[in-house]
Amino acid sequence: MTVETGRIKTDIPARLDRLPWARWHWLVVIGLGTVWILDGLEVTIVGSMSDALANPQTGLGMSSYQVGLAGATYVAGACLGALFFGQLTDRMGRKRLFLITLAVYTFATVLTAFSMNPTWYLACRFLTGTGIGGEYAAINSAIDELIPAKYRGRVDVAINGSFWVGAAGGALLTIPLLDPTVINQEWGWRLAFGLGAILALGILVVRRQVPESPRWLFIHGREDEAERIVQDIERKVAEEAGTPLHDVSETITIRQRKSIGFGLIARTVFTLYPRRTVLCFSLFVGQAFLYNAFFFTYGDSLTTFLDVKQTGWYLAIFAASNFAGALLLSRLFDSVGRVPMITGTYIVSGVLLGITGFFLDSVTATTLTLMGSIIFFFASAGASAAYLTASEVFPLETRALCIAFFYAIGTAAGGITGPLLFGKLIDDASASGDITGIAPGYYLGATLMVAGGVVAAFLGVRAEGQSLESIAQPLTAEDEPGTNAGGSGRPATQPA
Repeated sequence: MTVETGRIKTDIPARLDRLPWARWHWLVVIGLGTVWILDGLEVTIVGSMSDALANPQTGLGMSSYQVGLAGATYVAGACLGALFFGQLTDRMGRKRLFLITLAVYTFATVLTAFSMNPTWYLACRFLTGTGIGGEYAAINSAIDELIPAKYRGRVDVAINGSFWVGAAGGALLTIPLLDPTVINQEWGWRLAFGLGAILALGILVVRRQVPESPRWLFIHGREDEAERIVQDIERKVAEEAGTPLHDVSETITIRQRKSIGFGLIARTVFTLYPRRTVLCFSLFVGQAFLYNAFFFTYGDSLTTFLDVKQTGWYLAIFAASNFAGALLLSRLFDSVGRVPMITGTYIVSGVLLGITGFFLDSVTATTLTLMGSIIFFFASAGASAAYLTASEVFPLETRALCIAFFYAIGTAAGGITGPLLFGKLIDDASASGDITGIAPGYYLGATLMVAGGVVAAFLGVRAEGQSLESIAQPLTAEDEPGTNAGGSGRPATQPA
């Protein structure tokens, strides 16, 4: 049900977009963006401790298939969590939900540390995933609505890429925690999960200082609160930048609503923007399969086929390359543009993955890690841009749910099947010790990434430097002569 409560003309979007970069924006980046560090920490810890979890004396007696199943369970929880918390984020606000979802993650991570059997462990992984999935929707929405248009692409790509800071930290953390000469192995893997919860509590303290999205507030009839927040942001930014802020003339007229019906949201996604829907689905399926299939089982591949006893160093190198790719390439998404960068990173990483699969019979742990580092240097920037795309090409009222929808659908198609497929391939090939048995998974991942790049080349949206309202006009906006609201909500040079 949609309830209209009033009508206002506001210049808040233009005022937020004209802000220079200041320390206040770093508060947003640290308070919100660090959740990806937690996600990276979680995934890497699980991927690094396959041996510890398999040992019935110190772990839980899990098979390679169950390790893959744990990855799939985590992703399934993230998909459902994204959908559940995503619609609440659009209804109840960004700030309330990014506090709730972080609390869910923290609680579930602590429970994981006390796992007594595989069933308990799988249930906790599912619950942890729900918290992380909810974070993706709430955080991407808030970041894009608070960061100026000039910086939105590089900030979003770099923040999503910070997943790999957590991945590298998790990999290095498991080295002492899984070393029997350093700590009792019965406790090492449990402490790894406990440390993740401690980091989450630290993030919660910073996150409380991040305000609600003014864009969300003025659409939901709370324009006075939105105005106070923007005035406070402007005061802080002006003081930090040391220069006065110029006035803006662009306004947008909004029909305020307390809630937006699911019917209107569905019509928006599938009727008004069908080409963007196909684009987002393609990008999410490709990156979800690639990452969840390869990375969730990478540690298992090293120990099963390449006689690696301690996977932490290899995973840390792999993770560092991923973060470097997202960080170093992020500026190009604002300067070179979204379409060429997404197309290029997807196709290059897909082709390189296919080549690696062809030469699997001659790899060592070192060369496989080297090839993985090169592949994912490009893939990490492309995968981060998938979240950027979903968060900026749909109207404000549907932003969080659209992120959740494409994350859930794409990840369910690629992220759940990927770990299960790779776990099965590893189990089947382990009897002969022939690593080429996992090559079909590489070829499938390569095909999906190249396909995503081709779709981006034809359907991509040139959103660099544009306000969110000009990329996709809010559903509650009214066309008005002389405004810069974006007309029909579709840039003149872009397809729907």
